[in-house]
Amino acid sequence: MTNKILVTGGAGNVASAVVQKLAADRANHIVVADNLLTGFADRVPTDLENVQFIKCDVNEFRDISALFFSFNFDYVFHYAAVVGVQRTLDNPLWVLRDITGIENLLKLSKNTGVKRVYYSSSSEVYGEPFEFPQNEDTTPLNSRLPYAVVKNLGEVYLRTYQREFGLDYTIFRLFNTYGPNQSEDFVLPKFVRAAMRGGDITLYGDGSQTRTFCYVDDNVDACLNAHRQGRFVNDTLNIGGAEEISIRDLAGLVIEVLGSASKLKHLPPLPEGDMTRRRPDLTKMRQLLGREPVGLEEGIRRLAAHYQSIGDA
Repeated sequence: MTNKILVTGGAGNVASAVVQKLAADRANHIVVADNLLTGFADRVPTDLENVQFIKCDVNEFRDISALFFSFNFDYVFHYAAVVGVQRTLDNPLWVLRDITGIENLLKLSKNTGVKRVYYSSSSEVYGEPFEFPQNEDTTPLNSRLPYAVVKNLGEVYLRTYQREFGLDYTIFRLFNTYGPNQSEDFVLPKFVRAAMRGGDITLYGDGSQTRTFCYVDDNVDACLNAHRQGRFVNDTLNIGGAEEISIRDLAGLVIEVLGSASKLKHLPPLPEGDMTRRRPDLTKMRQLLGREPVGLEEGIRRLAAHYQSIGDA
């Protein structure tokens, strides 16, 4: 029996890796919907016979409804969103339009018999947190910026549709995730490429803000294990890395691991959106992985090896 699965935003970094791993099961037929605003079509493995790409804007009801009525999906993975701190700050109205996409997906999922919706939320919903590590069930949500507010509202929509209509969901609160398909707009690809070239590594402010970094395989394995094992239904999961590190120390680690001659260059701090600290409680994620997440040093080596393999340093 074929599982028909929709992955929105499937030409993005994490979602394209989700598609690749879903496609390994020949019982799955995956439809990727992406408007290519920030995604790239060549990330979608359309060489596989059970993967189909359709350029489509989830925020346009006529676009996305045609897919639902054509395929009658069993499962939906919703990753489509405007991403990137600077991009979301520069284009807040683009971000707010993503609320329409969430509404479209949930209405159509409810009306066409979708069994479960998986939602890519964000650590940004925590805002400037007061609890460390951030726990899904106890840390107050303190989001202010449009991107974070929209993600938070998406979570509220999912919980409400479950109560009103019985539509099951799982929310993935993604912390910084990096890997081979991520663009250089983001921290680790930017740092690794700069170090491989011997160029300056730029930091906003003094670099004291801390983050964790999750290798994309850990992200995808945890999320898909929740799907395959039917676990954490109508629940929320942090998906992130285990090692909290300042951005300044991260730059130093990249330089050390890669044996680079790069120097640090400080830029003025971002006016907003650069929270001082991030550290997720990974209790649920560890249960799904059944192992420890990939360490930062190993992840940096994997990313550098990928760039070397494609001749793109």
